[in-house]
Amino acid sequence: MATITPETFVNKIEKLSALLDITKSMGGERDLEALLVLITEATSRVMHAERSTLLLLDHNRGELWSKVAQELEIKEIRIPSNQGIAGHVTRTGKTVNITDAYQDPRFDEQVDSRTGYFTRTMLCVPMKNQLAETIGVFQVLNKKDGAFESDDEELLAAFASQAAVAVETAQLHEDLKNQFRSSIEVMAASIDARDPYTAGHSERVVEYSLGIGKQIGLDAKEMEVLRLSALLHDYGKIGTDDAILRKPGKLSPEEFTHIKSHAAETHALVSRMYFSRDFTQVPDIASSHHEKLDGSGYPLGLANGQIPRAGRIIAVADVFDAVTSNRPYRQPFDLEGAFDILEKTKGHHLEASLVDAFRRYYLVKDKSAEKT
Repeated sequence: MATITPETFVNKIEKLSALLDITKSMGGERDLEALLVLITEATSRVMHAERSTLLLLDHNRGELWSKVAQELEIKEIRIPSNQGIAGHVTRTGKTVNITDAYQDPRFDEQVDSRTGYFTRTMLCVPMKNQLAETIGVFQVLNKKDGAFESDDEELLAAFASQAAVAVETAQLHEDLKNQFRSSIEVMAASIDARDPYTAGHSERVVEYSLGIGKQIGLDAKEMEVLRLSALLHDYGKIGTDDAILRKPGKLSPEEFTHIKSHAAETHALVSRMYFSRDFTQVPDIASSHHEKLDGSGYPLGLANGQIPRAGRIIAVADVFDAVTSNRPYRQPFDLEGAFDILEKTKGHHLEASLVDAFRRYYLVKDKSAEKT
């Protein structure tokens, strides 16, 4: 039986304490991408390793995948689930501890060839759910002070059990979010489909709105609120008469009054949807894109700061798409004409800083499109 020295004992306590802190952090993280980065960075630090990767099993595609930090970007990597040592651990559900990677026939040297990295030692531990099914693999490379030992195996296996709970919770959260988002997208598309002249309108308004949001530095939550609100901004048109919606000409004053009611109807309908605490403002935002800074808009005649900022953003996107889209009673404006209209609305209808942000976004987008 190996003798445990005071130094070894202290080292174990420090590692366990560090992993406990990480486990607490994992419990509060619901974003899967952020969680994977948190886990891998912490694992490398605690295991005294150069690199760590948490590869998740995608059953549908037969692949292992993960998000890895590369310079300033988070990139996705994918490998076949039967490839290399990670694939072996996935199939067998057993830990693999290698002291010399290039002497192991299971090691895929092509990975090092592609990345320029040189793998010496490797510890691979399966991550299993509560049903004892392997849902991923921890892969830790190049321990800084020698080879990985049995204590490292036990430590990483214990951590993998805790990580599995956090990962499955984050995956469930992401699945629910994607399901909700896809339902909203179908709702928006169903409105656009009613009028051939507005096909794709909601998608473009979302794109333009997010472009403005990025320019002014909205955070991730604000961007998601903006996305949902932009998708739903015309949902009230579900109650608009088809004859008016598809009329091949200008609307009469009575018809225009009818179609204006879609903003209030959007609020009435969207307010009936359940939104989590972060998204409770969506009904107010989605129904406010026809408000104007001078208070002459509708449905509530809000002015200046009374209009939600996200609503002011969607208003810019909505006007731009409206004037650059074909209508039965007029041809679309060209880019110069559209921006001229936006300029003329500054201060009394649209917010000047948001119009400028949209111009910056669109010009960069336009240049990128030219290159491709």
